[in-house]
Amino acid sequence: MRIVNSEMYFLMLVSFALTFNHVKSAHLISIPQSDIIPTEMNNSHVRRPLAEEYNETRENFFRDQLSRELGYDVKLSADEQKVNNFIMKLKRDEIEKGIQTPFQFLPSRHIFEVLQQINSSKLFKFIRKLPKGGILHAHDTALCSADYIVTLLRRDNLWQCGEFDAKVRPQFKFSQNEPIAVNGCQWKKVSEIRTRLGDSEYDRLARKLFTLYSDDPRNTFKDINDVWRTFMNIFTTLDPIVTYAPVFKDYYYQALKELYEDGVTYLEFRGLFPTVYDFERTYGPVEIAGMYVETLKSFMDSHPGFLGSKFVYAPIRFTDDATFDGYLKTVEELREKYPNFIAGFDLVGQEDLGRPLKDYASRLLKMPEDLNFFFHAGETNWHGTPTDENLIDAVLLGAKRIGHGFASIKHPKVLEEIKRKHICLEVNPISNQVLKLVDDYRNHPAAFFFSDNYPVIISSDDPSFWETTPLSHDFYMAFLGIASAHQDLRVLKKISGKFNKL
Repeated sequence: MRIVNSEMYFLMLVSFALTFNHVKSAHLISIPQSDIIPTEMNNSHVRRPLAEEYNETRENFFRDQLSRELGYDVKLSADEQKVNNFIMKLKRDEIEKGIQTPFQFLPSRHIFEVLQQINSSKLFKFIRKLPKGGILHAHDTALCSADYIVTLLRRDNLWQCGEFDAKVRPQFKFSQNEPIAVNGCQWKKVSEIRTRLGDSEYDRLARKLFTLYSDDPRNTFKDINDVWRTFMNIFTTLDPIVTYAPVFKDYYYQALKELYEDGVTYLEFRGLFPTVYDFERTYGPVEIAGMYVETLKSFMDSHPGFLGSKFVYAPIRFTDDATFDGYLKTVEELREKYPNFIAGFDLVGQEDLGRPLKDYASRLLKMPEDLNFFFHAGETNWHGTPTDENLIDAVLLGAKRIGHGFASIKHPKVLEEIKRKHICLEVNPISNQVLKLVDDYRNHPAAFFFSDNYPVIISSDDPSFWETTPLSHDFYMAFLGIASAHQDLRVLKKISGKFNKL
């Protein structure tokens, strides 16, 4: 600010003094005298060690800190120690490269920007070969790769309403005859559109409908609501394809196959049993559960190393009370018919815009004690809102696991209860970045969970939509970007799935 003359400067000082005295006299700011402690008394418990003590003191301090890290208590066999030496060499190499050239540290950047580099990474290739236990947080129609989804568009009797270059997304439906026009949109056989465009061009355009992948992810979606709109639109576009009964069973089988090939041997996935259809009729939740169970048995018969799969019944959190009551009745029917397949109950959808858990608390508390709650909670950057306060309700309602728990680091009382009750946090690193909660994996709240031995499992949420593997890419980001540089193979063993309901 430029002072014109000394008289103006003097008047400004007088004005400031009068304002300050007015504020002081009004007692708008009051500091108890007892809280004003002389500097020399402020840190009376702080003592510098003697020079000859320092190294030993530091070593003891450091050892105590390491002992609190996730995985510290895991014992490695002699063979595992050899593997550990190798994987830590790969990890240190990537960290050192990142220290020298920060832009080259892949977890500091958006997964879409560096996906091909990760796929070429020696560390990632090695992680792919490792067994990974179970995935405990995934969604029913976001499991299979985009490559597989595109192959489904080659099936007979598939129709398409709308063009790829239109403002409104195309719709798809299996039907023996031309479906009824939707909002004036005429249905055309996919086979005819494919012939007109050519196979490769059709597949290229169609593939974009089923993934959030972008060459410029930071600018493609301007905020969390924007990316969530596209995210939910993918489900809307995909559902009529994968809920066609013959495809539905094949899709689930393929999902289990892709998991198994990625070193995953157990799956718990969420959904609402969307209406499955064929050319004769539609199928209800109990019948759909039967399709899952039948397909699972077929897969396990041919893959004896696979341990199993269970379903978490999960309505959308925008549901009104009457509809919610119907869902609670349905989950009880499902548990009665397939008690070994239904693992628990959840509510899904964008938390920021959905109804909070407390709205449903009175109804949920009437449910049987043996119905496990695995609530999505705290999937937000907000603090002091109904969204992050879902964490409080999740804990009080007796959740055995919490999906994401991203905001829990802002709730110390919640963290106390998570540790005391051993409530598992289902952390989904890549999902949290793609859906705009975190940019750099080193800043993910799970870094704190890892550093202080919180009960954590790493999952992948909706890997199909980010074009990643079922679990290896999330393991890579967790191991290299979230975990301490000191944390080794033991942390990978720890995050591999002991909290399942197998």
